This record gives sequence, structure tokens and C-alpha cells, in this order.
Amino acid sequence: MYRPILASLAFILSKDKKSVLLVHRNKRDDDQHLGKYNGLGGKMEAGEDIFSCIKREVQEEAGIECENMELRGTVNWPGFGGNGEDWFGFIFLVHSYVGEPGLSNEEGDLHWKTIEELPTLPMWEGDKYFLPLVFDENPCPFHGYMPYENGRPRSWSCSRG
Repeated sequence: MYRPILASLAFILSKDKKSVLLVHRNKRDDDQHLGKYNGLGGKMEAGEDIFSCIKREVQEEAGIECENMELRGTVNWPGFGGNGEDWFGFIFLVHSYVGEPGLSNEEGDLHWKTIEELPTLPMWEGDKYFLPLVFDENPCPFHGYMPYENGRPRSWSCSRG
């Protein structure tokens, strides 16, 4: 039976729109993301919608409040979890926020990285497939399917409306 973990993932743009706020997951030895850079976000909780989820996660992880956010797409990651759990992610681009981001959180250090730098950073192998779609000019959300096996993507397919 397919019962994915629902999650949010935000890429927060700098005020000049050239950089994005990422977490470098470097704080917990048991973290399956250890050493990787990632957007901010996490699991949706019972009783919240996906916009409430991403706003809460960004507040918890960076100490800022999202103002203008755009759903850029979704990705279905069957088998992604550490124990083979299925994940379904809603990917957001945050155009503006209130406050100043902190320097770190319980998962790792926060860094501003230019959008051009993203392909050179240690990230999940599958991120290279959907990240360009997060930052492109196409107004239609993307919807991807990326099954994982043994911590690696097996394939990638994507459609747009």
C-alpha cells in the first residue's frame, strides 16, 4: 500500500534573487542527509495544510517568516527514506520573507549559496533533475517521479501542465 510521508521543501531567495538559503546538514551523525546541502523543510503534521507546514518549518529552521511563496512543483520519491519509506514533497520557492535568518539550527549550518553554485555542492544525487525546474521561468508547476533504491535514484520522469 502506498502511504507516503508528506513533506515540504523550500528554497529561499536572497533579496537580490541571486542566492538561495540552504542548510548544510552537519550536526547529527545519525542524519541520513549528513554532509549534504538542502533546502529547508520537513514533514507535514496532522492538522496543517502544506502552506502552513512550509511556513512552520522555515520559522523553526531559519527563524524567518515566509511572505511570498510559490509552489514550483511536487516530487514523488518512492523508497527514499532510510528504511525504504516513500516520500512525497511539495517544492516551494520563497520570493520574500521577514526577519534575518539564523546562522544554524539543530540539523546544520545555514549558508547563502548562489543559484549557479548549486550543481557543485554535495546534495542528493537526484536533486540535479528537479532543481533547474525550481528556478526556471516556466510558470507551470512541475510534477516529478523519482524512485529510489539503496539511497540512489533509479529514474526520473516529469510533466508540466
